[in-house]
Amino acid sequence: MALHFQSLAELEVLCTHLYIGTDLTQRIEAEKALLELIDSPECLSKCQLLLEQGTTSYAQLLAATCLSKLVSRISPLPVEQRVDIRNYILNYVASQPKLVPFVIQALIQVIAKITKLGWFEVQKDQFVFREIIADVKKFLQGTVEHCVIGVIILSELTQEMNLVDYSRPSAKHRKIATSFRDSSLKDILVLACSLLKEVLAKPLNLQDEGQQNLVMQVLKLVLNCLNFDFIGSSADESADDLCTVQIPTTWRTIFLEPETLDLFFSLYHSLPPLLSQLALSCLVQFASTRRSLFSSPERAKYLGNLIKGVKRILENPQGLSDPGNYHEFCRFLARLKTNYQLGELVLVKEYPEVIRLIANFTITSLQHWEFAPNSIHYLLTLWQRMVASVPFVKSTEPHLLDTYAPEITKAFITSRLESVAIVVRDNLDDPLDDTATVFQQLEQLCTVSRCEYEKTCTLLVQLFDQNAQTYQKLLHSPSGITVDKAIQEGRLAWLVYLVGTVVGGRLTYTSTDEHDAMDGELSCRVFQLISLMDTGLPQCSNEKIELAILWFLDQFRKTYVGDQLQRTSKRESESWSLSLILSPGAIMQDPFEVVRLRSDVSRVPEKAWKIVKVYARMSEVLGITDDNHVLETFMTKIVTNLKYWGRCEPVISRTLQFLNDLSVGYILLKKLVKIDAVKFMLKNHTSEHFPFLGISDSYSLNDFRCRTTFYTALTRLLMVDLGEDEDEFENFMLPLTVSFETVLQIFNNNFKQEDVKRMLIGLARDLRGIAFALNTKSSYTMLFDWMYPTYLPILQRTIERWYGEPACTTPILKLMAELMQNRSQRLNFDVSSPNGILLFREASKMICTYGNQILSLGSLSKDQIYPMKLKGISICYSALKSALCGNYVSFGVFKLYGDNHFDNVLQAFVKMLLSVCHSDLLQYRKLSQSYYPLLECLTQDHMSFITNLEPPVLLYVLTSISEGLTTLDTVVSSSCCTSLDYVVTYLFKHIAKEGKKPLRCREATQAGQRLLHFMQQNPDVLQQMMSVLMNTIVFEDCRNQWSVSRPLLGLILLNEKYFSELRASLINSQPVPKQEVLAQCFRNLMEGVEQNLSIKNRDRFTQNLSVFRRDVAEALRSDGSTEPCSLDMMS
Repeated sequence: MALHFQSLAELEVLCTHLYIGTDLTQRIEAEKALLELIDSPECLSKCQLLLEQGTTSYAQLLAATCLSKLVSRISPLPVEQRVDIRNYILNYVASQPKLVPFVIQALIQVIAKITKLGWFEVQKDQFVFREIIADVKKFLQGTVEHCVIGVIILSELTQEMNLVDYSRPSAKHRKIATSFRDSSLKDILVLACSLLKEVLAKPLNLQDEGQQNLVMQVLKLVLNCLNFDFIGSSADESADDLCTVQIPTTWRTIFLEPETLDLFFSLYHSLPPLLSQLALSCLVQFASTRRSLFSSPERAKYLGNLIKGVKRILENPQGLSDPGNYHEFCRFLARLKTNYQLGELVLVKEYPEVIRLIANFTITSLQHWEFAPNSIHYLLTLWQRMVASVPFVKSTEPHLLDTYAPEITKAFITSRLESVAIVVRDNLDDPLDDTATVFQQLEQLCTVSRCEYEKTCTLLVQLFDQNAQTYQKLLHSPSGITVDKAIQEGRLAWLVYLVGTVVGGRLTYTSTDEHDAMDGELSCRVFQLISLMDTGLPQCSNEKIELAILWFLDQFRKTYVGDQLQRTSKRESESWSLSLILSPGAIMQDPFEVVRLRSDVSRVPEKAWKIVKVYARMSEVLGITDDNHVLETFMTKIVTNLKYWGRCEPVISRTLQFLNDLSVGYILLKKLVKIDAVKFMLKNHTSEHFPFLGISDSYSLNDFRCRTTFYTALTRLLMVDLGEDEDEFENFMLPLTVSFETVLQIFNNNFKQEDVKRMLIGLARDLRGIAFALNTKSSYTMLFDWMYPTYLPILQRTIERWYGEPACTTPILKLMAELMQNRSQRLNFDVSSPNGILLFREASKMICTYGNQILSLGSLSKDQIYPMKLKGISICYSALKSALCGNYVSFGVFKLYGDNHFDNVLQAFVKMLLSVCHSDLLQYRKLSQSYYPLLECLTQDHMSFITNLEPPVLLYVLTSISEGLTTLDTVVSSSCCTSLDYVVTYLFKHIAKEGKKPLRCREATQAGQRLLHFMQQNPDVLQQMMSVLMNTIVFEDCRNQWSVSRPLLGLILLNEKYFSELRASLINSQPVPKQEVLAQCFRNLMEGVEQNLSIKNRDRFTQNLSVFRRDVAEALRSDGSTEPCSLDMMS
């Protein structure tokens, strides 16, 4: 839709297509027309036409959207024009207060943006855009509708001031936000509180929508004030339970008045749920007020008022039946413990009564598990932190947690078990399916459960025995009722999760030997259940129980299997524990038979007592006497799962992760390789024994990912005793050899092509896992000799054939990237070996093949460009970077002997780079984190390649560096700084040597001359980068100051004239009293710095820069009353 500055009717059609149209093509055309409208000189007149004569709300919304984009431009409109727009909108909303809410909101956002961006604009010695607050007070004196608009203006302004725009300097945002905080925010909060007091003083007419809307907007305004980022910390909202509100000291009087808290507690009790939850949200922020705002007596008084409010809410709990109120109240309780110590809470007069009420509230909440399940997190957070604080309480006042914590644990356990029957019979969503939430809640419960652990353990033993016996009866029943069986399986799954949780809790809470014995009591029941379930496979199987068992095994591993047990006298513990082993036949007769603990435990040597305590019960019932036996059980379970659960991806992936965790650590590996199950896996890793290694269509290609984890763990086990035994390695690789030979035979035929592709994907993932684990030169050489020259060309042909299928190319490219990694110097082949060059040649062929083929795909849609193209390019860049930095290839050899593999791969790098736009380089994190380190390697060791680039390509590369300097990712920005430093240093050295030009360096001289010529043709390139770096140092939160300092010195020495202009620009933009201070800062910056780039000179400059940054920040710091300054040197 070409825009010819349409009539009103045409503009309204445009609005219809843009906001409510269903035709995607028409909507895209409408968006294009909108962009044209914003760029047209008639934009303001068209917006005015839409606002004044538009017949639909969407016409007014379009006008507001255009104005918002217009005033947000980096290059702003003239001050007079922005003042006119602001005044026009204020008059417009004042004359039409009954506009639809979304139009009012959009128009007010324009006012907020104009106000923020012009906060320091001066006209006739006045801050022209700060009059907005005085203008708003006129609205507050009008009708209810006008009053609502006034409050929304303040609310939007507060939000806008708090909103970080990452396209602008962060220091500019902080300066504006800080000035707004100091000059206006407190007044806005006081005004809002006075409006709420007026509301509360009058009889509330809750049927009046206007009055309801006013109260809601005022509460939102208060919440925006309290949510303000007071100190520029940009707290992560996901870390909700860790938040402290950094209230300014000047607000102390507001918070010390008891009436302030009373006001919001009263509003909660007086307002309907939609509004009362906003009052609770405000109270959450009040409860999170920083401790240092008060003195100790003031803090105790403030806490006492909060506790009184909690007590009043819990004594009148009717409002908590609303999910919104309930959720905010749970957050409120969690924040109390986040901000106040248990020792302070117990000193509050109402504490005993309140802790009882909170415990009852928590128990009721846990029993109603289906009601607002996301809120339980906050209650468990409260109890977890309370219990964790018990050892640190010095007060003599009783904390009563030993009374209530076991009740909380019991309520959680029983409620989860009772939920199973309801879930199964009513076919509801099973909470166990949401594993992320389950794990989070269990990790919180583990601390609570260890308080008065005897009670928890007794309850779990009783429940486990009851449910296990019932389940056994159902299994042996000839007509097992499916529903009853499903219920018992669900209950057992919860019980196994809970046992794993309490056993894992030993690491988070002070434990005794008796607690360890209880852990053994519980653990032996789960091991019995494992035996029972595995005996019945494949008929008796349940995914939820299996996942729960894996959780338990992992918790048991972390707690009782590991290096911390090696200190105990092995000989003493074994000599005693062997006497406790029962005959295996007695164990299997009844896996859940309860056996009394033998009385001869007292004869255990004291040194071995701690380990024996947990294994004593397990010795009697299962014959598991120490962690060696446990490892045997672990490995048997892993092999069983891999055999029988091949079609269940969640069980397989969790099992393999458990195996992977076991295979990390030398001491455990030495024990594991002696186990028969491990020996079996090392000799039989085929799809015949482990179905998940199969390639049938019943397996998703995504499921193949777990094969890498499997082979990583398996190869670590192989490496323990491998040494330089090539025959052992060949035997281990035999299943992969057979697969590759099969591929070789049928690759050129047209049948079973899909099977070949799936086989190759599996092989690539297997080999990547193997390569990852081979960290010694001898073992890696064995793998390379196995792959080259027979099998690597097959992977090459695979890339040629299926280059358009990322499911196939990605695993192969990742394998090549892994092979190129010189981890632990594993690629430092013998001096007589050509393997390093041969490996690089193969990588070069693959990267060139992929690069050429992928560019033939043409243009791709936005949702396809990363998976189809950019992901593969990022892996190629990562592989190339590993080769260039690996220090195992002498790249000069290629040119010397006329081998073009190195030149070809560099040209492929350029071709792929030019097919990627600059915005994508930074938008896709994996791409940027592979491209920029690669560029760093190229500028460090291959500047001749950089200088030989065509001018447009070189400009593209340098522009990408310039854009990368400003990114928030420090890995990327540091790489950019380093790359720039190498370029600048190369250029500086060339200029320094110019005139000497010895014959032997003619080629290098020509390369330097080309770079110098390019820079003379494009002087703005280095100037722009100097501006960016100076801007970062002076105004930004510079996290990599050392990296920034290195190229900056070279830039200054190469372009002293431009540096002087930058310096003068900054100094002249400041008020006169500050100009001399800043001038001195710049003089100090270059003091003692010489005209060279020696390491000593660079270090001196870096030290000066650190002092310069601190002094300039101090000089620029000012209150809102001084004349504003420019905060962007790049302008």
